[in-house]
Amino acid sequence: MAMGDFHACRYTELARRLPGLLSAAHTVAVRDTPAASAVLTQTYILISRMAVKLNLNDLGLIAADRARTIAPGAADPVLAGEAARDMAVLVRRSGLSDRAASIALDAADQLSGGGLAVRAQRGLLVMSAAYTAARSGDSRMMRTLTREAAYLASTLGDRVLLPAHGGGFGVPVVQLHQISGLAAAGEPGAALNVADSIRPSQLPTTERRARYWTDVAAAASQCGQHDRAAQALLAAEKEAPQEVYSRPAVLDLTRSLVRAGHGPRDLRVMAARMGFSR
Repeated sequence: MAMGDFHACRYTELARRLPGLLSAAHTVAVRDTPAASAVLTQTYILISRMAVKLNLNDLGLIAADRARTIAPGAADPVLAGEAARDMAVLVRRSGLSDRAASIALDAADQLSGGGLAVRAQRGLLVMSAAYTAARSGDSRMMRTLTREAAYLASTLGDRVLLPAHGGGFGVPVVQLHQISGLAAAGEPGAALNVADSIRPSQLPTTERRARYWTDVAAAASQCGQHDRAAQALLAAEKEAPQEVYSRPAVLDLTRSLVRAGHGPRDLRVMAARMGFSR
């Protein structure tokens, strides 16, 4: 249920639930069984993800480290891969791009073979490394890794798998990551071209769909397409209000558009709901 809250962007409910969930998970963990280790690992993964949403990097690193330490006891390669992916994200956000890419790619290498869930987790790790390459300015590596992720997604056919611990993997999810990757690499026009090829309804969770709209807003703003950026932010709020209200980057983008006088009246009303105005 807690992971469902995250996928549905019910962050307020999840934040209230997490302290009790963590206490219960530690109580269960004294049994020292794979199932108990899995529950505790999943709990720390959730904490690390909430920390990412709120820009609480130090807290996220502690939680991600705990998840990676405990994950081997769960005897679940997909869960271990997801714990590594969260660590890679937080290490990248700390400015250590090379280290972040190594964490993700090393974990992906350990997931060769296996079933569809393992393949999907490998794809998620490769996509994480591709975005890290984009953020560090290595467009060539970003494209190489994106092609690898796209190949893995193509082997799933039309399916978009949603492992219990991950955010979904399939062709539309790879395209979603391309939007943010291309924008981060300084190619927002190309990012918008990719965005135009995606139907948000193809994405597997509310969190991913909201991410689509906020990524489109960021790319459109980079291109000077302020009206499109504003409409995308409004669509993100309609999809998942708590995703919009909780993420500092989205708040900053909304504030900058409103203060510059861009966007429709609806955006100013949304900004007021966020707690600020011009």
